[in-house]
Amino acid sequence: MRLIHSINELRRTLSGVSAAFVPTMGNLHAGHLALVKQASRSARPVVVSIFVNPLQFGPGEDYARYPRTLEADCALLEPLGVDYVFVPTVEELYPEPQRFLVLPPLANELCGAHRPGHFAGVCTVVLKLFNIVQPRVAVFGKKDYQQLHLIRAMVREFNLPITILSGETVRDSDGLALSSRNGYLTPEERAEAPRLYRTLRALRERLLAGARDLATLEAEAVGSLAAHGWQVDYVSVRSQASLLAPEPRERALVALAAARLGTTRLIDNVEVELPEPGL
Repeated sequence: MRLIHSINELRRTLSGVSAAFVPTMGNLHAGHLALVKQASRSARPVVVSIFVNPLQFGPGEDYARYPRTLEADCALLEPLGVDYVFVPTVEELYPEPQRFLVLPPLANELCGAHRPGHFAGVCTVVLKLFNIVQPRVAVFGKKDYQQLHLIRAMVREFNLPITILSGETVRDSDGLALSSRNGYLTPEERAEAPRLYRTLRALRERLLAGARDLATLEAEAVGSLAAHGWQVDYVSVRSQASLLAPEPRERALVALAAARLGTTRLIDNVEVELPEPGL
């Protein structure tokens, strides 16, 4: 496994090959490693980037304290057969003042409504990384469902010759979706954190049982979380295909949520496949 810091060196190294790519911000956990394993089954060589991207952090967010754990990350990646780890500096990736991509209105909904500019920062850095690595395949996790949707839309819009694969959310034994930010939780908050997933699963069961008043279901989920000390940004049922409000007969849905425990913001989602009418 080779560590590369320079864009020019990475481009020379990858010239003429079609890589599989997994972009990360480091502080890796089993969820990231599952994406890397998926990438290695899709194409070779495998490139993993580690870059804490300042463009996607808003004022007062955790850019400065986001864990930088490069040595530990490399120790996790090497046994998986990763070929190259790209670790650029901010100055290397942003040699000039960076203009942001202009994203569709969906980027300002859900998480985007509570983190203005976040997805513009994410998609801008991902597009730059795609331009540098020029992968054939790139892998992103479903835990960041809105991010995955917007990146797929960006790839279509810019006619990029990249297949975007999605990896299922990896969870701890109690159901909590793995996240680099879980380490911010106090022991008491960590014990409470799985409620977010349980709440979404309960909402899914209500939908499968025939409930269709989405506003009521969402409000009940918000109330349940708030009653246990959560500060809820949103709970929303959307179309899997568009991430907009579902059409009346649409069956492929996703329930998404974002909420805070203390100072830690957690997100999660569950997909829902409604049965055919009459079944």
